[in-house]
Amino acid sequence: MAQSPAHGTDHHHHAAGHHDPQDIKLLGFWIFLVTDVILFATLFATFIVLRGGTDGGPTGAELLEINGIIISTFLLLTSSFTSGVAVLAMHQHKIKQMLIWLVITGLLGAGFLYLEINEFLHLIHEGATLQTSAYWSAFFTLVGTHGVHVTVGIGWMISIMIQIVRRGLTDDTKGKVTVFSLYWHFLDAVWIFLLSIVYLMEVM
Repeated sequence: MAQSPAHGTDHHHHAAGHHDPQDIKLLGFWIFLVTDVILFATLFATFIVLRGGTDGGPTGAELLEINGIIISTFLLLTSSFTSGVAVLAMHQHKIKQMLIWLVITGLLGAGFLYLEINEFLHLIHEGATLQTSAYWSAFFTLVGTHGVHVTVGIGWMISIMIQIVRRGLTDDTKGKVTVFSLYWHFLDAVWIFLLSIVYLMEVM
């Protein structure tokens, strides 16, 4: 009986040293997000510096079509809303509804990517490529990097959905859905800056 307090103390130290895996994953995600913010900030700064570097070639004002960009923006912002609704359904343990909203989010994201690829093909057809000028190099790098992030996000979401179908809603899959939603909202925020700096400032 005399050893009981010591045993209790050891147990307390063990419990104090235990870290929730979900907390560690969330911390890792925030660290990743900070590095992504730095990446996009660098690309935005580069684009702003090179805005005037068209080298006598076509300018953004001449080639960018605002109508398609408005549709793209609508699709991406709506997908941000649907990803939020999916998280709400998850918290209510409505797995089927959550999966439906995630599918809608993915389809809206895919529609956004389709329009972006079409825009790139149109620009290339009009003579604007990475090699055309410093302006277009910065444009394709910035907008393309965002597009790659959206593509990765859709793939990530599909893998999460497969895990949920197989294993159901666990603490692990709940954490992944939450982190995905945060990531998707981040991409929407980046797009708003893209819309303002890359498109509206050029066209207006």
